[in-house]
Amino acid sequence: MYDAHSKLAEDFINHEEIEETLAFADENKNNLTLIETILEKAAKMKGLTHREASVLLACEDEATNEKIYKLANEIKLAFYGNRIVMFAPLYLSNYCINGCTYCPYHLKNKTIPRKKLSMEEIRAEVIALQDMGHKRLALEAGEDPVHNTMDYYLEAIRTIYDVKHKNGAIRRVNMNIAATTVDNYRLLKEAEIGTYILFQETYHKASYQELHPTGPKSDYDYHTTAMDRAMAGGIDDVGIGVLFGLDKYRYEFAGLLMHAEHLEAAFGVGPHTISVPRLKDADDIDASTFTNGIDDETFAKLVACIRLAVPYTGMIISTRESQDVRGRVLHLGISQISGGSKTSVGGYVDSEPELGDSSQFELSDTRTLDEVVRWLMEMDFIPSFCTACYREGRTGDRFMSLLKSGQIQNCCHPNALMTLQEYLMDYASPETKIIGEKIIDREISNVPSEKAREIVIRNLDLIRNNNKRDFVF
Repeated sequence: MYDAHSKLAEDFINHEEIEETLAFADENKNNLTLIETILEKAAKMKGLTHREASVLLACEDEATNEKIYKLANEIKLAFYGNRIVMFAPLYLSNYCINGCTYCPYHLKNKTIPRKKLSMEEIRAEVIALQDMGHKRLALEAGEDPVHNTMDYYLEAIRTIYDVKHKNGAIRRVNMNIAATTVDNYRLLKEAEIGTYILFQETYHKASYQELHPTGPKSDYDYHTTAMDRAMAGGIDDVGIGVLFGLDKYRYEFAGLLMHAEHLEAAFGVGPHTISVPRLKDADDIDASTFTNGIDDETFAKLVACIRLAVPYTGMIISTRESQDVRGRVLHLGISQISGGSKTSVGGYVDSEPELGDSSQFELSDTRTLDEVVRWLMEMDFIPSFCTACYREGRTGDRFMSLLKSGQIQNCCHPNALMTLQEYLMDYASPETKIIGEKIIDREISNVPSEKAREIVIRNLDLIRNNNKRDFVF
């Protein structure tokens, strides 16, 4: 009935298995003996099954939930330390032929201004992002075979990598575009993208079909097996996620973890990242008309339980969430965060377009990148602009083996400090620079290898005093 190794969506995201899992979780939500056993397993930092994690998510005991939050923070620190990777979305086009009922890009929306960036406009957007300090982008676009072709994407990627402005450079481009073919994924791999990201939106097939009445995205099976084709095309870093608020959150949680289990079983490596967006208002979308929204407390517990279930996987939170919510979940498992984001096409150059707003959703955190960086450091996090693993070939199972062994600390921690130093020299406000210099000086001692520490100290000096950039461990 449930076969994680199968390449059929109905097998590895099996409705009956999810329903049985939810029933089992309901039966055991106050079984503190079983829950304690599951927590003991989670503390070994090897992960949990979707059924075990679902029991934790259903748990109603307040003291036990506090244990879940505490353990989630411990696991996150064990694998990712106090580093938080920074990124920004770049919207290329909002032309779309799908009928998604929760997204303002849907074909029937006649009020949203449609726009597709030219290569010159992409260059201008990239320069604006570089002038903030960004090094890592996630490209976003609607699905439209006329406007948003693979040739367009490949040209956009080349354009972005070619833009060098002052000390700025985009060193890694991730892709969040519609499900496509193995051949197209192979082309994206050859174009040197980082992670391929695609949200399932909902794993509940009946709800999925209702929410996607028209367009190529209406094919649930094709969409759900996109990561299999991406892997077959050579992309071994993939990012999954659901849009919480479309269906019951406990169903989505189980489906999300089953998807991770499938990737691990079928390809030997689970998802590189998991995103946890919540449904938000947009141009002609009123999120309150959807009845499955979740409150902040439930959202925090979701993040914590995902961290216990998949300890090795990076977790992403965007500016959909408020400063307060983002601050809390950073301590529960989140390892990547956006800053200074715009969700409109051309929004980094033109924040007030004449034709109106083309945003995909409303932002809850509108702070600048510098404000977010300073906020993170005030909480003793290290904002990292590192992209070294992709460029050094540490992807897929090679990255995971380093992460699981703890050796990643001798790569990620030095790279985080050096890229933060670059940011401080080139883009930071005076207040941010003062805080950042203190954190860097303190954190050097936390590089495990003595040899690596010596190299970091030398490179930091070259960044500060010789205008050198882009050192990579």
